[in-house]
Amino acid sequence: MANLPAGGDRIRIDGGGSHRGIGYPVTSDVILSTSRLDRVVAWEPDDLTAVVEAGVLVKDLEQMLQSKGQTALLPEQPGTGTVGGAIATATSGWRRHRYGPIRDRVLEITLVSSDGRVVTAGGRVVKNVTGYDIPRLATGSLGAMGLIARVCLKLWPVPQASATVPVASAEEALEASYRPLAVLETREGAAVFLGGTSEEVAGQAAALGSEPTAGLNWPSHPSGSVRFSVRTPPSSLRGIVDRLDPGWTYLAQFGVGEVTVATDEASLEELGELRRRAESLGGALVMLDAPASMVRAFDPWGTPPPSIEIQRRVVNLFDPGRRINRGILPGRI
Repeated sequence: MANLPAGGDRIRIDGGGSHRGIGYPVTSDVILSTSRLDRVVAWEPDDLTAVVEAGVLVKDLEQMLQSKGQTALLPEQPGTGTVGGAIATATSGWRRHRYGPIRDRVLEITLVSSDGRVVTAGGRVVKNVTGYDIPRLATGSLGAMGLIARVCLKLWPVPQASATVPVASAEEALEASYRPLAVLETREGAAVFLGGTSEEVAGQAAALGSEPTAGLNWPSHPSGSVRFSVRTPPSSLRGIVDRLDPGWTYLAQFGVGEVTVATDEASLEELGELRRRAESLGGALVMLDAPASMVRAFDPWGTPPPSIEIQRRVVNLFDPGRRINRGILPGRI
């Protein structure tokens, strides 16, 4: 960063490309790739922590951790998804219901600012001199606070046993389950994903009254030229799912309050109506990917949150000239 020309050069940060459609389009003079930030710097199995660079592929990290029965709980997304991309977009994965959001799993983070300053925060140093909890703020910032170079992640043991249990009703199954990994619904039906000791999994499966299959048989990610996420209070999710066009594919996370939707055909009127409904419930509709013509006509974020000015001040503190991923966030921060 420090070697880039000073002045107004706009910088776009590029990871694996799996989240490129999120946010407003970024116009850049320079593209910085994290592909060579690909090292696992430290792995302490006894402490359940790993320090990794941002360009490490999620699938490679999880494969390494699995060799000792551990996981970083990063999103179940094959291909080119990187650790930095998951952190920058705050993509928590399907096990959020059990383990919480991804920002709770980032113990320490190293950012590089547009003028080359290196800021490391977290771990035993909970806050830096600004008084901000940097790891939590940087998670979901889409790189606007600086290039995410390195993170220390909290790890978890892989459950001794796991099972997938098909159910008739996601809501009823959620009520009947004790700390499931996830309760998911697609067009094909709903299922509860269980993890724990063999006795715990067998007992919970029996309580659900359906025949389980061993292992976690995660459904496929919804795919289409238009993809978006609707987030609501968990108790309101059914009302959103029931309003989805029958031709759209979806994956709903009950207990979390989020549904990911994909289609090759969606009108601006349909999207606008669904967004108004979500926002009236205290939620949001956020575009994940769409053709350029739709992005120009339909705001990818919707109504800015009440905290927008605080977010603007924090981002400007770390990047006063707004050179990195300028304009990508809500309010075109």
